[in-house]
Amino acid sequence: MSSADSRYTIVGATPEQQAAIDMLASQFLLTDERLGAIIKEFRRRMEEGLAADGRVLKMIPSYVTRRPLGSEVGSYFAIDLGGTNLRVLKVTLDGRGGVTSEHQKFALTEEAKSRTLFDFVAQCVDTFLDERNLRPLGQQPPIPMGLTFSYPVQQTSINSGTLVQWTKGLNVPGCVGRDVVRLLQDALLRLGLRVKIVALVNDTVGTLLSAAYSDPAAQMGIIFGTGTNAAYYEDVANLAKWKGPNPSSGEMVLNMEWGAFDSDDFAFLPFTPHDIKLDRKSINPRKQAYEKMISGMYLGEIARNIILWLADQRLLLDGRSSEILNAMWSVDTSYLSSGAVDTTSDLSEIQQVIEKTLNISNSTFVDRQIFKVIAILVGERAARLSAVGVVATLTKRSDLLNKPITVGIDGSMYEHYPYFHDILVETASHFIPQEQFKNINFTLAKDGSGVGAAITAMLAATYDA
Repeated sequence: MSSADSRYTIVGATPEQQAAIDMLASQFLLTDERLGAIIKEFRRRMEEGLAADGRVLKMIPSYVTRRPLGSEVGSYFAIDLGGTNLRVLKVTLDGRGGVTSEHQKFALTEEAKSRTLFDFVAQCVDTFLDERNLRPLGQQPPIPMGLTFSYPVQQTSINSGTLVQWTKGLNVPGCVGRDVVRLLQDALLRLGLRVKIVALVNDTVGTLLSAAYSDPAAQMGIIFGTGTNAAYYEDVANLAKWKGPNPSSGEMVLNMEWGAFDSDDFAFLPFTPHDIKLDRKSINPRKQAYEKMISGMYLGEIARNIILWLADQRLLLDGRSSEILNAMWSVDTSYLSSGAVDTTSDLSEIQQVIEKTLNISNSTFVDRQIFKVIAILVGERAARLSAVGVVATLTKRSDLLNKPITVGIDGSMYEHYPYFHDILVETASHFIPQEQFKNINFTLAKDGSGVGAAITAMLAATYDA
C-alpha cells in the first residue's frame, strides 16, 4: 500500500524487509473512511454516556455551569495533588484574560502516600501561606481554594466527591468511599487554617477553564500528554442522566474520561498485534484502549514491540536485542519524537538511541531507516486518532461552530511531539465543513491542573459556579 510514499521506502532494504514495512504501514496508516467509522462510534458512545451512568465513556458532570468572562480580577488559590508531587498555587487574574501565577512544589513523602496524606497537604498549604504572609487572621474571610485531585472520584457537587479508589501508588487507609474535600477541610481545621475548599476539579476541566479565562469562547479542553482526556460544555437538555436542578446557563462542563473509548469490545480502534501485546502486559488490561494508542506513556512501548517483532524475524538489527530493549517500557516516547525528525545524512541521532541508549552496537543505515519509519507510523497514527475525539465532541455541539470557538489543549504530546498539532488539525479539517472549521482555534492551554483549578475556585466563589 505504502512504499509508493517515499517516507516508507527503505534504501538498501531486502524485499523481505520492505514487505514487512509495507505491512506495518497498511496497519498504521488510517484512511479517512476508517476514521469516519470510528468517529461515528465515538459519538454513539458519547450519547450512551449522556443517557446513563456506568457506560464506557463516563461523561461525568463537573458541576461547573458557568463560563469565565475574562474580566474577573483578584488572586485565587489552588492545590494540585498529583502522583508524586503536590503544588500550592496563587493565581492572579488581571481582568483582561491574562494570568500570572506563583507556586511551591512539595514531594509527597512515603508517609503521606500511605498514612497522613490530608494532614501533609494541609501542612504544605500552611507553609505556602506563612512564607508569603498570606495567612488570614482574625475577622478576615477564609481564602477560597480549588483542589485538583488526580484520582478517581465520584463528584457529588462543585466542592464534594467520594474517592472511588487509590491509584498511582497511593494507598491511604480509611479514605475510599469518603468525601475527599471533607477529609482535607478537616485537616485544614486541625491546623487552624482559614481556608475553604470551594471547588474540586478534574485536570481536564481545569484545562478548559484555563483556556476560557483567556478566551470565553473556549468550548473544549483536552490533555494529550502522558495520558489523555477531554472536557467540554454540554447543553444540559442533552444530559438525560442529570437529576439535579437545571443551571441558569443551561449548560455544564462534562469530564468525558474518553481514554476508555472502545475498551469493552476492542471493535473499532485499529488494534494491531503490537497494541494487543501492550494491553495484555499492562497493569490495566482491557482498559483505556484509546489512551493506549495515542498517549506519551504508551507509544514507546508500541514501538518496542514492533522493533522486537522485526528483530525476531531477523529483519532488523540482524536479529539482535539487548537487556535494555527486552525490558518493558525501555523505549521512551521521546526517542520516537527525536527519531521521527532526524534529518542527518546518516541518521546519527537514531544511531545514538540504538547504540548508546538501547545498547545494541553496529546498527546499519537500513536499521536506522526502519527505526525512523516506526517512529513516524506510531506518531502519525496517534495524531490522526486523536482527531477522532476532537471531531466527535465538537460536532456534538455543531450549533456553536458557526461562530469562533477555542479548543484549549495541554500536554507533552501536543506541545512537543513533531507534527502532532499539524496532523491533528489537518485530519480534523476533513470531517468538519470548511465554513465551520475556519472558526475553530486550537491553542495551547498551559497548567489546567493549577491555573484552571484556581479559575474554577474563582467561579465558585464569585457566582456559585
